[in-house]
Amino acid sequence: MPLPKLTLLESRVLGVLVEKQKTVPDTYPLTLNALVAGCTQKTSRDPVIEATDGQVQEAIDRLRTLSLVVESSGGRVMRYSQNVARVLAIPTESVALLATLMLRGPQTPAEIRQNAERLHRFADVSSVEAYLAELAARRDGGLVVELARAPGSRETRWMHTLSGEPILAGAEPPVAMDEQGLRGSDLAMLRREIDTIRGEVAELRSLLGRVMEELGLSR
Repeated sequence: MPLPKLTLLESRVLGVLVEKQKTVPDTYPLTLNALVAGCTQKTSRDPVIEATDGQVQEAIDRLRTLSLVVESSGGRVMRYSQNVARVLAIPTESVALLATLMLRGPQTPAEIRQNAERLHRFADVSSVEAYLAELAARRDGGLVVELARAPGSRETRWMHTLSGEPILAGAEPPVAMDEQGLRGSDLAMLRREIDTIRGEVAELRSLLGRVMEELGLSR
């Protein structure tokens, strides 16, 4: 079954768990407090978010129902670990890419390679692009998507789709075409111009008629 869409906070929780498993293995699995701190930290995050303990706990609970997060007891507090590779059936390299996108937002392959270095060291940008292409072409549904190139940019960016397909800023909604190939907005504008011209022609005819009457000329 396809994975339900995740919220921003849920994807952030997953990204933090993947990150901290690699960067601070001595304190992994994470406590709720550690997860809240990782989700709301000001560096290496885009966007920066604010979340309460209750909100993060709610995100954890939903991720547990999807088997993406596993709960375990550790001392006096509960601890949490991620289960992304098994649930999504992807290699650890792809998990590192997804986590980087979940933590830092859309990025170019070169940026992803640089930002993912602490999670997995990719040999070159081409290897990053190969894993991205594999994630995008999954039989069970793509997990990443390549965005349209921004004006003035030489490289395209990628983003994860665990929270749904992107809504591109500034994208125009689809427009209807008539059988002559005119867009609906163009056709409406032409009709308004025609109506204006017809009104002006009617006024000129009326004026011309009055002038001819004053001059005693027949039409």
